[in-house]
Parts: sequence; C-alpha cells; structure tokens
Amino acid sequence: MKKLLGCIRRADEDFGLIKDGDRIAVGVSGGKDSIALLYALRLYKYFSKTKYDIIGITLDMGLFHPDTDEIQKFCSANDIEYKVVPTKIGNIVFEARKESNPCALCSNLKRGALHNAAIEENCNKVALGHHFDDVLETLMMSLLYEGRFNTFSPLTYMERKNIYVIRPMVYASEMEIIGVAKRHNLPVFKSGCPADGTTKREEMKEAVRVIVKKYPDFKERVLTALKNKETQKLW
Repeated sequence: MKKLLGCIRRADEDFGLIKDGDRIAVGVSGGKDSIALLYALRLYKYFSKTKYDIIGITLDMGLFHPDTDEIQKFCSANDIEYKVVPTKIGNIVFEARKESNPCALCSNLKRGALHNAAIEENCNKVALGHHFDDVLETLMMSLLYEGRFNTFSPLTYMERKNIYVIRPMVYASEMEIIGVAKRHNLPVFKSGCPADGTTKREEMKEAVRVIVKKYPDFKERVLTALKNKETQKLW
C-alpha cells in the first residue's frame, strides 16, 4: 500500500488532482482497481495536507445486480460513505439494444450515470481506478482501431456537467494493485457483465505482455513519451 500511496501522491503533485474542499465520488465497479482506489484515497487523507471527502458509488446495472454486502461492511468499518445507485443500463445494452459489441455504449451510459450520481451527492470530482496498464492499453487500442495517438488524461474537466474526472493511480502498475488487494483482503466482487473477459481490452493486455517480454522497458518508454509536453502534449 505504501508504494500505491506514493504513486497517488506523485500523480496528485504532478497534475493537481485533489484540492482543499473537494468532495470526490469514487466509482466502485467491484473490481480490484476501484476498491483499491477507494481504500487508498481513504488512507491518503492521513498523509496529504489537503482536506477532502470521498464517497464510493456503485452503479447497479439492472440486468445483473452486484453483491455489495462485503463492500458495504468494508466501508462502514473504514468510515467511508458508500451508495449503490440503481440503473437500467444492462437492460438497455443487452436486452433492448442487443448490442453485439456492447462496451462503447455501456461505457457512455455508465459515465453519464456516474457523473449524475456524483452531482446528486454534491461532489465536484469523480475518481476512477485506471492504472498505467489501462493507460497503455487504451493508447494501443486508439492507435490500432482508430488510427490516432490518444489515451485518457489524469485530469479532465467535463464542461457539460461542470465536474472533474481524476485518475489518481495512473502511475501505478496493475501488479502493484493486485498485491494491495491481496495483502489487505479487499472485498472484490464480480461485475456480472456478460461481456467480461471477451473485450478488445483483453486483446490489448495480451499484446502488451508479448511486447514487454521482448522489450522489458516498453512501459517506461511509453510513460516518458506521454509526459513529454514538447512533442505529444497528451498529458
């Protein structure tokens, strides 16, 4: 956890992610990344000079209801606000629309629902559990499927909603987060999504594994490129 908190501190300092008085909605999907972020931001309050509040928010997709009992107990034990928000996103994507490639539509609907839930809870920021492996996979998907060099930013202002989206774990690796989840026995639960494990992102994970096996410093080189403001201006 110490290393993960160090990654969060570094991202916070580099990109100005958390300010005094922030109320941050942490999107909790149930996976290791989002729950690790929720717990880490709770602990980060002890080390940061910045005063802020957090609330965990899980979207109930409607078609497949998450079992949130353990995360609710976890949040109570750690003095973390937590809320489950009912939606009909699963019904829309898989029953009404019968999407053969559901991820894009589902992602857009979830994003809107999470932002609305955050605003209802008087939050000015939404925190997502993306780590550096996600950054890299998104970059490769954009390059291979869209023909452009693009990935998500650590800090994004959503003008239509007047809310900021932050990604405090962009410097952390997936392996670090897996270790945190195991060592601290975090209450990870399955999303129940029918498309889980069969997405383009899974293909990119495997592609990255192959590249890293041949070029071990590949991830570090990409991070250097992303932070090169003079050439790419992505971050």
